[in-house]
Amino acid sequence: MNPPLGDKRFIAVEGPIGVGKTTLARRLCEAFGAEALLERAEENPFLERFYRQPRQHALATQLYFLFQRSRQLAELRQADLFQPFTVADFLLEKDRLFARLNLDDDEFHLYQQAYAALAPQAPSPDLVIYLQAPVAVLRARIQARGIPYEQQMEEGYLARVAEAYTQLFFHYQGSPLLIVNVEAVDLVNDDEAFALLVDEVRRVGPGRHYFNPLPTEN
Repeated sequence: MNPPLGDKRFIAVEGPIGVGKTTLARRLCEAFGAEALLERAEENPFLERFYRQPRQHALATQLYFLFQRSRQLAELRQADLFQPFTVADFLLEKDRLFARLNLDDDEFHLYQQAYAALAPQAPSPDLVIYLQAPVAVLRARIQARGIPYEQQMEEGYLARVAEAYTQLFFHYQGSPLLIVNVEAVDLVNDDEAFALLVDEVRRVGPGRHYFNPLPTEN
C-alpha cells in the first residue's frame, strides 16, 4: 500500500506542553489512516513526583522518558517494512531539551552518555510539524485539559520550555520542518483550518516552512 503523502512515511508533531500535539497527531492519523506513535507519559512512575519535587526526581523522570521514547522509535525502525505511514507526537530530540532544562550539570553529563548510546537507533521523520503558541495560551489549554499534576506547573517553567523549543527549532535541520502558529486556531475542532493544514502537509517539501492559519468564521 502506498502512503497517502507520497514519500512522507513518518511525520512527527512537536511543541511545548499544552500546545495540542497529541490531539493533532491523532486527527492526522484518522485523516490518513496512519498508525499513531504516541508518548505514554502516564506510564512514567516518576512524573507526578517530579511536578511536586522537581530537583529530587528530575533524573529518574528523564531517564525513564529517554528509555521509553528510544524503545518506541527503535520498534518503529524495526517495523519499517510493514508499516507504511506513522504519525508520532514526539521527537527524541525533545528528551534532551527537557534534560537540559531539568538536570544539573553532573546529572546531565550522565544523561548524555545514555542519550549518545540510544539516539542513533531513532529514525528521522520525513516531516516535523512544530506547533507554536504563547505561554498564556499554553497555560489556558493545560488548565482546560485538567491533568492534576500539570496544574502544579509554574508559569516560569512553562515559559522556559517554550523558549527551549524555540531555540531547538531555530537550529533544527534534521528533517523538513513546518512551523504552525496555533495561537488563534483549534486544529482539532476547526475542520476548515485542519483541511488547510492537511493541504499544506501534502505539498510541503524540503527545508523550513511557515503556516499561520486563522480561525474559521461561523
